[in-house]
Amino acid sequence: MSPLRWLYLGLAIWGAVHPMYWFVTHMVETGGGLSGLIDAWYVNASTTGLTWDLTIAAITLTVWILAEVAVRRNWSALIAIPATFCIGVSCGLPLYLFLRTRVAP
Repeated sequence: MSPLRWLYLGLAIWGAVHPMYWFVTHMVETGGGLSGLIDAWYVNASTTGLTWDLTIAAITLTVWILAEVAVRRNWSALIAIPATFCIGVSCGLPLYLFLRTRVAP
């Protein structure tokens, strides 16, 4: 496996673990659960802007994944879509790049 693929994999793991740590920390500290976390994303104009920024990036990444999967027939790369929406763009994008750059059998 190339160093670039290792980097993509490392970034995907980091992009899954690091944000989740903060999300879980927030939910434990506030006791609000997932609904409290989502409410916090819209607490002020700054966080609302960041939430929309990431939402638009996630939608764009999804369109790109779907377009490329239709051409490349790399069906396993579709796993990056739920990773993007359930974890975040910080996981979904490097995961997709990791899956996209593998050598076909």
